[in-house]
Amino acid sequence: MSSTPSNPGTLSYEQAGVNYDLIDPLKVAAQRAAAATAGHLAGHGFSEIKASRGESAYVVDVGPFYLASIVECLGSKALVADEMKALTGNSYYAGIAQDTIAMAVNDLITVGATPLVVQAYWAAGGSDWFGDAQRAQALVEGWKKACDVCQVAWGGGETPALAGIVEGGRIDLAASCTGIINPKTRLSVGDALAPGDAIVLLASSGIHANGLSLARKLVERLPNGYLTEVAPGLTYGDALLAPTALYSPVTEALAKAGISMHYCANITGHGWRKLLRHPSTLTYRINALPAVPPVLKFIQQHAQQDDREAYSTLNMGAGFALFVAAEDAERTVAIAKAQGIDALVAGRVEAGEKQLLIEPLNIRFGDDDLQLR
Repeated sequence: MSSTPSNPGTLSYEQAGVNYDLIDPLKVAAQRAAAATAGHLAGHGFSEIKASRGESAYVVDVGPFYLASIVECLGSKALVADEMKALTGNSYYAGIAQDTIAMAVNDLITVGATPLVVQAYWAAGGSDWFGDAQRAQALVEGWKKACDVCQVAWGGGETPALAGIVEGGRIDLAASCTGIINPKTRLSVGDALAPGDAIVLLASSGIHANGLSLARKLVERLPNGYLTEVAPGLTYGDALLAPTALYSPVTEALAKAGISMHYCANITGHGWRKLLRHPSTLTYRINALPAVPPVLKFIQQHAQQDDREAYSTLNMGAGFALFVAAEDAERTVAIAKAQGIDALVAGRVEAGEKQLLIEPLNIRFGDDDLQLR
């Protein structure tokens, strides 16, 4: 009979079932095929903003203003909510609703857009999923509350029962979001990104909705599974289910204050490598780090990941990056804090090789570490 080793070794994201080396080539192929369809807009009197190809949201020039759009799915975080309900009897779907909206809204605002409309896609493994009144009501109430925070209209949605496609008792959640960039000078696709810019990091509220495949796989190593304590009075499951921060109130407040965002990155999959997203050949030098949420420290420790692996997968305390003029950096931090989001000036942009240098940890990520275009 085999036994579990006392030291199971490093648990990587790939071992948890997510291999970006396999996923990213499909993304690139899809982006290239999609780019070939842009000419269809001319038939309607519109045109695309080419620089938005490969960014977190797609932008169309409709004349007096720009329109931006995005669709995003929650991923596997709902599985944690389901497991925790079985253990505690509580419904976590109000937070899950916020996570889903955050995945779309936090991407949309990277291009300078004001979110206008959210649409819901709730695909269950069978009609009986919707028969749990507590869970269904929590999903509705959480969705509406997140829309209120983001000042966005909930336009409608789709609630299919997909037995045989979605596993019975489970639900696949996604959201699309449409926004407006008005005035056009709010467009943020990196045209103004330049050496000397400051890098401001907005604090995360936990794991957000990325890295959950790794987090769920890690449960197999924990003595009490999801009920293992991360901190006194805080279980691993509850810590994982902290809702994703919504950052649109910050970007709207910055716009009202006249602060121009030269570029933005929503730090989701690929972790801090997302700071390399823009194709410009620039060096991003980080000299100050945000506090790492206890749940992320816990994951890094128990997955036995070194700092490089952790920062390439998880947000490690930074949920969103803003690149602003150096003279606007401290005011950007103050505005974010006024919206209830902690922030810090973490570093600067420099001329030179395309790379991310996290100096306090002696980590370097190069261009080859992120190929999304």
